[in-house]
Amino acid sequence: MTFLLLVLAIASEVTATVSLKLSEGFTKLVPSIIVVAGYGGAFFFLSQTLKRGMSIGVAYGVWSAIGVAAVATIGALFLDESLTAVQMGGIVLVIVGVLALELGAAH
Repeated sequence: MTFLLLVLAIASEVTATVSLKLSEGFTKLVPSIIVVAGYGGAFFFLSQTLKRGMSIGVAYGVWSAIGVAAVATIGALFLDESLTAVQMGGIVLVIVGVLALELGAAH
């Protein structure tokens, strides 16, 4: 259940972030509403994840790493944004750092 809540937090945050781009500075109503609801949902689900005992470093690390990778991928695939080899390498490093946090928490 804890990881499901974390997945919901990540999905909400990614949806809100993509909608932020689509809102064009909050000039478009529907994407703007999705931004507010998405970030609200993201923090609610993250708080529930923490309430159930996941460590904050691991929860936030996983949330941010998957969020960064997902938003960068969505931007490249659907929003006509670039994703260079250096950027992809940076994403890999973030994910490796999160894995190090997770493995370190297991001891």
